[in-house]
Formats: sequence, structure tokens, C-alpha cells
Amino acid sequence: MTAEEKKVILASSAGTVFEWYDFYLYGSLAAMIGAQFFTPFPEATRNVFALLAFAAGFIVRPFGALVFGMLGDLIGRKYTFLMTIMIMGLSTFLVGMLPSYYSWGIAAPIILIGLRMLQGLALGGEYGGAAVYVAEHAPQGHRGYYTAFIQTTATLGLLLSLVVILSVQGYINGAYPDMPVLDAAGQPTMAADGSPAMQKAFNAWGWRIPFLGSIILLLISLYIRLQMNESPAFKKMKEEGAASKAPLREAFGNWKNGKIALIALLGLTAGQAVVWYSGQFYALFFMQNVIKVDSFSANVFVAWSLILGTYGFIFFGRLSDNIGRKPIILAGCLIAAITYFPVFGFLTKTANPMLAAAQETQVTVTADPADCSFQFNPTGTVKFTNSCDIAKAKLYSLSVNSETVDGPAGEPATIKVGETVIASYDAGKNGADVKAATAALEEAEKGTDQAAKDAAKAALDAVKGVKGTFDKAVAEALTTAGYPIVAKDNTTVAKAEHVLDIFTGQKITIILILTYLIVLVTMVYGPIAAMLVELYPTRIRYSGLSLPYHIGNGWFGGLLPATAFAISAQAGNIYTGLWYAIVVALMTVVVGALFVPGGTHKKDIFADADQ
Repeated sequence: MTAEEKKVILASSAGTVFEWYDFYLYGSLAAMIGAQFFTPFPEATRNVFALLAFAAGFIVRPFGALVFGMLGDLIGRKYTFLMTIMIMGLSTFLVGMLPSYYSWGIAAPIILIGLRMLQGLALGGEYGGAAVYVAEHAPQGHRGYYTAFIQTTATLGLLLSLVVILSVQGYINGAYPDMPVLDAAGQPTMAADGSPAMQKAFNAWGWRIPFLGSIILLLISLYIRLQMNESPAFKKMKEEGAASKAPLREAFGNWKNGKIALIALLGLTAGQAVVWYSGQFYALFFMQNVIKVDSFSANVFVAWSLILGTYGFIFFGRLSDNIGRKPIILAGCLIAAITYFPVFGFLTKTANPMLAAAQETQVTVTADPADCSFQFNPTGTVKFTNSCDIAKAKLYSLSVNSETVDGPAGEPATIKVGETVIASYDAGKNGADVKAATAALEEAEKGTDQAAKDAAKAALDAVKGVKGTFDKAVAEALTTAGYPIVAKDNTTVAKAEHVLDIFTGQKITIILILTYLIVLVTMVYGPIAAMLVELYPTRIRYSGLSLPYHIGNGWFGGLLPATAFAISAQAGNIYTGLWYAIVVALMTVVVGALFVPGGTHKKDIFADADQ
């Protein structure tokens, strides 16, 4: 590798790491950001809106791929690179500067979502540019190795964001006092016992520091990229007058090239995306939200697995130069599909043995089938209020595996834990009952009959207490069955006190399990950039590869958490959601084996005449 080639890889990789860092900051801090920008809403609702804003960045990525892919094929790789890093860096910096809801009102969350969409657009153009730029500088026979450095950037960006967050969080919370929680008007809120509600300094304002610090990364990235030269393949194409005047129409406007995009999506990037998101994001989500490992410990375990597994990108990228890209990518998808169930089950037993043991207790939901919805809600706008939905969502939130059996038509759902039966409730009907009871109390208050007032108040308290009574009954029954409902009472769950607190058998095993998932990620992701580059001629390469990559990763991958949650809640099993990733991965294996061309690692990407 020459000095110039090292410079190309460093410039492309460094900028892309910083872009992924910026993109992941929001996802890691979504709950805190939701509290700042969606203040008027209840906690659950504002978390949904915060995650919806995060998802907006994924949804617009294919549109960024189209816009910047076209510009990359028209004006060049270098200048498009500069545009994407500027948009990403400034958008991230402005999130850190943006006043909260109680300062700017509804304008704050609207601007926040707009900035997230700009981040997604920029990322949609960034990856394709980096992959093409490095591939077009790489010598024949070494494209997989060279582009593998670009493939490490997403993982390194995630790792960098976790390290920065953990470092800043530890310093801020240790050096600054807790602060009051403010309402939409900027006034302190009260806790249930009447005392002021408090929050850590990092939650109140410290979360802004990683965003503001990204301006330094932006300046470094701009300096590095301004030193870069244009891609030799692009310059050669321009000199020969072979550039496309309408790269989008040429890439997708006819079946010959459109077919390549479709095959690349279904036979490569869709499966790569679900394995990538399962091994990194869903594994983190699963530990934090499903098997109840605390956020700090889960981040520490994932960070160590990223450190151990990241070299796999380079290894499999180099290997693909020798044996081809297709066999490695499809093998990674197939191995993931075969092993996900036992691996995630082993992760539960290792990280939270008390929960795993409790899941052996039989729990049954008896419900009218018409009362049960498929709780797929990626936009956060649908409310599931039927008694069956309430029961299933409650059990899933507590990581309970259950079986659903048909019950009498029109009857509310029940939950049976061992020999204890608990009746669920219809939240919609309960809400209407609360309104009616409130109106009755207001009417009674107008009169002088104290008995009537007392009766109306008792009736209101009864309907208001339905949810609390249900939650308490479920918690007591599950606690009796051995479920660790109260986190502090669970002495078996893995916990890291600091970043280096990993040297026990339980914690090392968790990190090795997560590292295995990362290795699968490196199998499917390490060779994918070189593979996509080799499918397209120079004149439409940036446009052609960007769209299937970002539809696969932005939509198939980005929707994985919401889809997996819906499937698991519907089935009453914390592992059933894995079927989404498994089915998509197997689809990619079949489509890829039948339709994706092999031997592309031997292709000369500078010779476009035969493409």
C-alpha cells in the first residue's frame, strides 16, 4: 500500500467515522433528547417521538443516496464528499445548540426532526462516496482489503460515540450537582412524594457536549478531505467524455440496470442489513430493554465486543479478494439465520440467570382472538387499547414468555401465572369510564348531598385505579413465580461498575457472545462495498450502488427493532422477533445464490466497455 493509497483510505475512513459518530449520538441519547424536546408529553409518548425522530434519519437515507449519488456521478466524488460532511457536521452541532421545548416551544422539536432528516440525507450520500472513492483508488486484486477499512467506520463511529458518552457522562455527573426536572413552561416538577423531581446534570445539559464537540471532528474532516484528489476513474471518464448526463435515469430507468439494483437489494444488502443491525443495535436493545441489563453495563459489554471484533472487517475484506465476495456474504447470512435463536437464548441465561429461570414458569393469556392486534407501530401514532393488547404488552415489557389461547368472544383477556388468574382491562373503555365518572363527580359537587359526592368520588377512584390494580396484580404474581420485577433485588444480572470491570466468567462470556455476533456482522459487511462497486460501471457507480445499500440498511435494517418488538409482543415470546432477521437473511441467501453474479472480485472496474 503506497503512501498515497494510505492517505486516500485515511481521509475517506476518518470522515466517515465522524459521520457515523454524529448519526449514532442521537440514537444513544434519544431518551434524554426526548425529555428536552418533547416535554409536554408523558414519558412513554415522548420516548416514542424521540425514536421516531431517530427513525426519520433512516427513512430519508435512500433519498440522500439519490441526490448525492447523482451529484457524485455528475460533479465528482471529492466535492460531493465535502458537501455531505458539511451537512452532517453542522446539523449535529446545531442539535447541541438547539434550545429546548420550554425555550422555543413547538419550534424546537420541529427543527430537531429537520436536523435529523438532514443528517440522514448526508449519510445517504456519504457511504456511497467513500466506498466508490476508495475502490477506484485500489489496485486490482485488493479492492476488498482497501474498502474493508470503510466498512469499519460504522462500527468505529458507534464505538466512538459510546466512549465519548460514557466519558462525558461520568465526568459531568461526578463534577456537577443534580438539577430539577422542568416542565414545558420551564418550571420545576414535583415527584410523587411532593419533593422536587431531580435529574443528573448530564441528562439536563451535559448531553449537549458530545454534539457540540463534533464541530472539532468536522474541522478535522474538512481539512483532510480538502487535501484529497479526485478519483482516477472519474477523471479518466471525464477526460474521455463518457460521463452520464442523467445518472439516475440511466441507473434505474431501464430494466438492465434497474435489475441490478433489485438483485443487489434482495440478494445482498437486505440480508447484510438485518445481520448488521441484529449484531450491533438489536443486541444492545435486547440487553437493555428485554433482559434488563442496565444501560451503562450493556454499553460497556458492547463496546468491548466492538473492540474485539472490528478486525473481522479487514480479515473478511482481504479474504474476499481471494475467494470472492458472494460466498462470504451469503455464508454470514446463513450462519446468522441458523444460530440466532440459540445465541440470544444463551445471552439471556448468561446475563440474567434469574430471568431465564423464571421463564420456565407457564404463563397463559386467554383472549378473544378478535381482541388481539399486531402491535406494529413504527410511527408511534397508533394506540393499542384492547384488553388482549394490554395484557401482551405488559408481559412483553417484563420479558415474560407466554402462550396465547382462544377465549370466549367478547370477554376481556386474562393472564394466568401458575395458578393465579388476573383479568386485563380495555384501556379505551376505561378512559371513557374515567371521563363519565369525572363528569358525574363534577355534577355531584354542585349539590349539597355529601353522600352523593362521596359515592361519585369513590366511583372515580375505582375506575382510575383499574390500571394500577392490574399492574400490581401482575407484578405480584410474576414475583411469586421468580421474575426479577424489582431490578435491585436481582443479584444475578450482569453489572459493570466501570469500563474495566469485565474480568469475571459471566461478563467475559457475555462479551464473547456479543463478539460472535460482531464477527457475523463483519462477514456480511466487510466485503459488501467492493461487491456493490463491482456491479456498476463508473458513469453510474455512485448513484447505482447508493440506493440499494440505503434502502437495505435504512429500511430493512432501520425498521428491525420496531418489527421485532411487534412480532415478539404478538407471539408472547422475547425471541420470536428474531424471525424477522432470520427470514430476511434466508431470502438474501436464496436470491443471492440464484441471481447475484459471482467472481466480481476479478473484474477490472476501469474497463467499462463490457459492463
